Amino acid sequence: MPAAPPCPRAPRGPLLRSWFALAALGAAGCVAQATEGSGLSIPSAHARIGFERIELPGGERVGLVGTSYLVDVPALSGLSVGPAVYGAITGRRGGFFTIGGEAAWRRQLAGPLGVEIGLYAGGGGGASAPQGGGLMLRPHADLLWDFGSYALGVSVSRVRFPNGQIDSTQAGLVFNAINEFRFVPAARLGMPVRSAGRSGIGFDRIQLVTGLYHTRAGTTLSDGNLAPRDIGTLGVRAEQAFGPNIYWGLEANGAAQHGVAGYAEYLGTLGVETEVLRHSLNIGGRVALGMAGGGGIQTAGGVLAKAAVYSVIRLNNEFGLSLEAGLTSAPRGNFRAAHASAALIWALDGPDSTGGPARATRTDFSGGVERYDAARRDGSMRALQADVLKVDRYLSPNLYVAGQVHSALGGGAGGYSAAVIGAGWTRPLGAGLHVGAELLGGASGGGGVDSRGGIVQPMAYLGAQLSPSVALRLGAGRVKALHGPLSSTVVDLSLVVTYGVSAGS
Repeated sequence: MPAAPPCPRAPRGPLLRSWFALAALGAAGCVAQATEGSGLSIPSAHARIGFERIELPGGERVGLVGTSYLVDVPALSGLSVGPAVYGAITGRRGGFFTIGGEAAWRRQLAGPLGVEIGLYAGGGGGASAPQGGGLMLRPHADLLWDFGSYALGVSVSRVRFPNGQIDSTQAGLVFNAINEFRFVPAARLGMPVRSAGRSGIGFDRIQLVTGLYHTRAGTTLSDGNLAPRDIGTLGVRAEQAFGPNIYWGLEANGAAQHGVAGYAEYLGTLGVETEVLRHSLNIGGRVALGMAGGGGIQTAGGVLAKAAVYSVIRLNNEFGLSLEAGLTSAPRGNFRAAHASAALIWALDGPDSTGGPARATRTDFSGGVERYDAARRDGSMRALQADVLKVDRYLSPNLYVAGQVHSALGGGAGGYSAAVIGAGWTRPLGAGLHVGAELLGGASGGGGVDSRGGIVQPMAYLGAQLSPSVALRLGAGRVKALHGPLSSTVVDLSLVVTYGVSAGS
């Protein structure tokens, strides 16, 4: 790709059964990190992907793909923590997703043979599966053969929805790519740091995408009604170069209209891009493959494929605009569409660096839970509990851009999810306290929640620093659908881990 833009006590109650993931993230921030002379901390990171077939009531089988990004906690030998996503890719439950956190402990047994034991907790569901409120627990034990930069193995796991009907034990396969997570500890954020190479997760750029699917005439939804000819979407892509013109990435998109509310897709992408007008115009092409469904769109087992061409108009070294056109297909379902999109590109941390000292860019990663009264499509109003994963990247000491994913854990809304973006502001108060406010908006749907037109969510919060790297935040605000009856006060509790990525990379 060319140059830019190319240790709080656990609360009680069923709502917070996924607190272990937040506590693990807090532990990762609280412990001392091994730091090289540049001022960077460099623990190992594990990008994992696995496949297994779970059994639903009645003997139905669903192929589940799991992806996670786990970072080692150096002071707790063998322990790693991070976010994870699980979703259907075979069977007839396309659109079944859960998003949450995972903690794993690994140890070598003999030579390259090792074992890993872990636990995932997250929220979601969908595709009319019997997931109840949406809370998913997945304990697992893996036997891995270490090849150095990657490991392969077999897994035995139990997938259980405590407030639903899914409870399945199965074997699976797992692949673990091992890399480094280079970051600047929060205590050094104000100091110049010498770096060489990417830091953080390592994406070179992100894209905030608005798109449109134009479906074939006569395409039907799962209830037999005709699908909309035009389906608007909102999403995000994150990309990393691994050659002068080649890159890989991840993308997530969701429907932004009521007729197919709850449709979502999570894909991996591979592309090639080249500069045709110096510092002005790039062109490229890409393919993508992953899992999708929900909102009545018939993707069968959940596999979705895309092919597209695009252009990038570079506004400056950090920002650009992209226009894309292509084709999208669910090979085992009836969903076929032409797609077009426009995106704002923001260059982040490039692969090249002079190694000169530079101030790090603050990044916050948060895991939390929220609760509010949600209007349902049957006319009722019931409490909904959801887990929330958040990433904030700071533009200045007080101002940041924010992205969040919300997935139902309880309240009979399994399958409800929301993806929102926006901006926030924070300010220290002294005595380890800080305040802040956010304005967020985006796509949402599923789980019987009546959130037509997407949602807006203004929030205010009070935070307390538990260490330089870790804070606990209590927030309150309002969640409101743009066109539906959803409108309620929301309360949010989050554990925030702060670190820096090298601004010089």
